Amino acid sequence: MDKATATQSTTAPGKPDQKRRSDLAMIHVAKKELGLDDDVYRGILRDRFGVESAKDLDQPNRNLLLAFFRGQGWGRSQGGHPGKPHNFTDPERGPYFRKIEAFLAEARRPWAYVDGMTKKMFNVARLAFCSVAQLRTVIAALHRDAERHGRRTA
Repeated sequence: MDKATATQSTTAPGKPDQKRRSDLAMIHVAKKELGLDDDVYRGILRDRFGVESAKDLDQPNRNLLLAFFRGQGWGRSQGGHPGKPHNFTDPERGPYFRKIEAFLAEARRPWAYVDGMTKKMFNVARLAFCSVAQLRTVIAALHRDAERHGRRTA
């Protein structure tokens, strides 16, 4: 095999491998920047893709995982409302997010406040990763807090 053929054969297969490494690096950066602990991260991998590790994802699923993280706010500028879930249009959880937003606005508290609540209550890194049942519990806690402090609850 001459030098040109050897270079050609190692360059072509290397590009997909380079893309794979780049995707995996971005996935792990997103995990860190979203504040996901290992259990939550692996739960997402298991529930959405049926794998235990991102290294087991093929290219389309790596793209889907990165898109999911972007939907949770990763990669966006931190202007506006840092920590605010970006899936308000989700038909199942959107109404709960809007109710939580109303309680936070009334109390003049940041979105990080409910992220702290979910971490303490459920060991879930961010409100955006809570189940519907957990969102209901957060709303109940915010409702009790509003009553205690004489704020509106409806």
